[in-house]
Amino acid sequence: MDVIKNYIDGQMVESSSSRTADVMNPATGEVQAQVRLSSKDELDAAVAKAAEAQKAWGATNPQRRARVMMKFGQLINQHMDELAELVSREHGKTLPDARGDVQRGLEVIEVCMGAPHLLKGEHTNDGGPGIDLYSMRQPLGVVAGITPFNFPAMIPLWKMGPALASGNAMILKPSERVPSTSLRLAELLQEAGLPDGVLQVVNGDKEVVDAILDNDTIAAVGFVGSTPIAQYIYGRACSNGKRAQCFGGAKNHMIIMPDADLDKAADALVGAGYGAAGERCMAISVAVPVGAETADRLVEKLVPRVEKLKVGPYTAGDDVDFGPVITAQAKARINGLIDSGVEQGAKLVVDGRGFQLQGYEYGFFCGPSLFDNVTPEMDIYREEIFGPVLSQVRMDSYEDALNLIIENDYGNGTAIYTADGDTARDFAHRVNVGMVGINFPIPVPLSYHTFGGWKKSAFGDLNQYGPDAFRFYTKTKTVTARWFSGIKEGGEFNFKAMD
Repeated sequence: MDVIKNYIDGQMVESSSSRTADVMNPATGEVQAQVRLSSKDELDAAVAKAAEAQKAWGATNPQRRARVMMKFGQLINQHMDELAELVSREHGKTLPDARGDVQRGLEVIEVCMGAPHLLKGEHTNDGGPGIDLYSMRQPLGVVAGITPFNFPAMIPLWKMGPALASGNAMILKPSERVPSTSLRLAELLQEAGLPDGVLQVVNGDKEVVDAILDNDTIAAVGFVGSTPIAQYIYGRACSNGKRAQCFGGAKNHMIIMPDADLDKAADALVGAGYGAAGERCMAISVAVPVGAETADRLVEKLVPRVEKLKVGPYTAGDDVDFGPVITAQAKARINGLIDSGVEQGAKLVVDGRGFQLQGYEYGFFCGPSLFDNVTPEMDIYREEIFGPVLSQVRMDSYEDALNLIIENDYGNGTAIYTADGDTARDFAHRVNVGMVGINFPIPVPLSYHTFGGWKKSAFGDLNQYGPDAFRFYTKTKTVTARWFSGIKEGGEFNFKAMD
């Protein structure tokens, strides 16, 4: 059986740890490889080597660092199908979805090709007599990224691109469930010209995470995962004096107004709710129709669409709508939440619990489920399901629908479908959510903006990618310079105070 290695100093290196984790094929339920879970000592050694490599990389002209990003982008494009296959093999998502995973990461790398512009400082002439002030952005040193299973390419690229383009070295700890894509990206970065040691990929579990949080050399930590872990990492990192940006869970709502095009809204809900088996932090898991008539009509349109969804392994072709969830435990949790919804009085309109796929009986497949008459106190509403389950919560008015979202603990993404510009504008201004879609179901910003949620969906002051990422991965130094009149005017003996 394959044993997945670490990537240290430009080489695949086998961990000395005896602890391992299984890397599953979610479609078959079989173990396809094992990854060694590195120790604290191995992490600390990787950090020490990264710190040495960072000195020269940080001193490299930003334009030359950008050229590495340019070449890296070309290599990602050339290896798109290979990378998508790696994503699908370990995660289970369809190949078109896996290509999208890689593509959205690549778009951030494309922005990093313009890093010299984003790293420019500021300048003030004549702040006083003969006094100029200027600021410069300098790398932090060694930073770390801890990335989740659901986007094996995109989120590692979101972390490594801005961090490396800013002149830092990075320790990347990918999810132990999907380690291979990050390792292949590291190889492509080396081929693009990144010096050995500037990116180290260290596989592991909580032991390595805690070692990252406690390592004195690591200056900043970026994390994406569940809210409880995000809060834990943020608290421990900050208490150790590190910068931290930690992104957690979500409960994303979409309001459907009575004037909305319900066919377009239903199509959007199906794609946003069931794509990638619902394993997206930006998935729409709650439909909020305004008015009983809107709700009744929406369900009528959703049911046939949901029932026609094709579930299967990525090898079954590009017409598969979504694949398995990541583990047997995830499947059991999803089915348990569906059970609780039924027990607590919600109406299960489409039941995906008994889904079986011939030849893949041991895979982690969940059929699509659709609930109606869900209420805010139900577990199926309160908890992030992270599975192919859409819940409809009926509201009598726009204000009730808006307040439902405002009062929710999470604030990652939200959307509204309406034909009325005034309603859309009011929603965008008043809702307390970080990313808002207007007639757009998954409002992930383009890579030259910035990605981040509010409330319990995010911990930290700066978001992922875009301008915020370059602020996060650099520190500002401000210089106040005064050059006295001397050679050109003759010597001067009195020290002039600033006017």
